[in-house]
Amino acid sequence: MTGTRVLRLAAISMALVIGLNLLIVGRLGVFFDVPFVVVCVAAALAVRPRDFFKVGVLPPLLMLSVMVIVGLVHRVSIAAANDGLVQAVVSGLAHHSGALLAGCVTALVVLAIRQRVRAVRIDRVARARSPYNVRAHSKREASPAPYLITSATPEEKSTIVVDSEDASPASKTASSF
Repeated sequence: MTGTRVLRLAAISMALVIGLNLLIVGRLGVFFDVPFVVVCVAAALAVRPRDFFKVGVLPPLLMLSVMVIVGLVHRVSIAAANDGLVQAVVSGLAHHSGALLAGCVTALVVLAIRQRVRAVRIDRVARARSPYNVRAHSKREASPAPYLITSATPEEKSTIVVDSEDASPASKTASSF
């Protein structure tokens, strides 16, 4: 999917998780942390390779935006009742830093694995299409690949001897060499 679509789905998923969590528990806790990591991994698996960067920076931005929205709407679920918005956001980020770290690391690992697998596949396709691919030009799959062996030892040297006899009188023109 496109990066924009994945970001929207991640935001909608987190809004549903927050809503359910606040209705059931009243605070953001483990029931928020686990779905956060799952959303980060799902986003890394769902995005197309062209938009890997958007998903790579998604976890910290998603966590920050969640904490700001929860701090505005229901501040007591992430901080003390008398804390301001900035203090509530900082407290929320501090309390859920483990989930943030797990979400970032797992999303980046999934993206790195996907990038490596993609590079291997592209390399295989390029080798299969190469005119120098031996398998593509062999008579059949079981045919041995052609090869060239060049060997020499340092003692073997080639010598060219050039000799000429005077067959005519000496030249009157000077050589330019």
